[in-house]
Amino acid sequence: MKVKAYGVETSKENLKPLDIERRELTPKDVHIEIEYCGVCHSDIHTVRNDWGGSKYPVIPGHEIIGRVVKVGSEVSQFKPGQRVGVGCMVDSCGTCPSCQEDLEQFCEEGMVGTYNGKDKHNGKHTLGGYSQDIVVQEHFVLTIPETLDAKGTAPLLCAGITTWSPLKHWNIQKGDKVGVIGLGGLGHMGIKFANALGAHVVMITRSENKSEDAKELGAHEVLLSTDKEAMKEHANSFDFLLNTIPVKHDLNPYLRLLKRDKTICLVGAIEPLEPMHGGSVIGGRKRVSGSLIGGIKETQEMLDFCGEHKITCDIEMIDIQNINTAYERVTSSDVKYRFVIDMKSLN
Repeated sequence: MKVKAYGVETSKENLKPLDIERRELTPKDVHIEIEYCGVCHSDIHTVRNDWGGSKYPVIPGHEIIGRVVKVGSEVSQFKPGQRVGVGCMVDSCGTCPSCQEDLEQFCEEGMVGTYNGKDKHNGKHTLGGYSQDIVVQEHFVLTIPETLDAKGTAPLLCAGITTWSPLKHWNIQKGDKVGVIGLGGLGHMGIKFANALGAHVVMITRSENKSEDAKELGAHEVLLSTDKEAMKEHANSFDFLLNTIPVKHDLNPYLRLLKRDKTICLVGAIEPLEPMHGGSVIGGRKRVSGSLIGGIKETQEMLDFCGEHKITCDIEMIDIQNINTAYERVTSSDVKYRFVIDMKSLN
């Protein structure tokens, strides 16, 4: 099946219109017409081969909202016309301990990414959501609550689950003091979720001009990481720190904020960090951890929670023809807080 898409054929070019092939429906597949697709920083890294290993052509996009067009003969959960979503993965082995525990993102054979992964059905590499249609195995299709705005829901499938999963894994409770480090696509969702879970939320940022936005999103306090006296006042007081900073930085000042036996979780920086002083963790038996998106079951639980609490991402809509400008704005932090593409503009 040939469909229109936007992507690149090399790491040195801008995104452009391309025609791609989608596999024919298998008995367990769902054919989805894409309505909206979020823009993730990972899209940019993959297009530009920043992490190495990009397979071209690259068709990015793993925050997909659409409507079911057709289903395979063995599909039972979905029907034509239903609004659905597809996140960061479209397959896994299904049999390893991680998959059996609904943690497909940690599949021991390697999860299959929505783009730049290996399609087990045809041996080609997967192509993402900057396209008209996509064909996905039923298990990896998500139900979208009809009460949610579809546009603002799209980034929940990456930015949302990336921040929800660690908050739930470390069992954030009402009254916990939670610090969200960095206010961007991930950070703004961390604030919303921590607030909805009943935590006392502190936005931790270098930028004083983000204070008002943080409080509007649900932060109870704003802590400037450049204010040494304020950082001292908050030392040894946090139950959990969600670190969304996407680039190399120094963890030591943040570790001093944690109570004994508490955790800082990294979800942003997939690259080497500044050296960490052993005393920063030894002194309070503190933990440095990381988290990667979430499994399908957990992602559905997040979407249901969002439907109940009416939580979506703060977005700016664009047409696909403006995607290259959007990439430049993302890299310069000039968006509040995620771009979402109206895929009808591709037609």
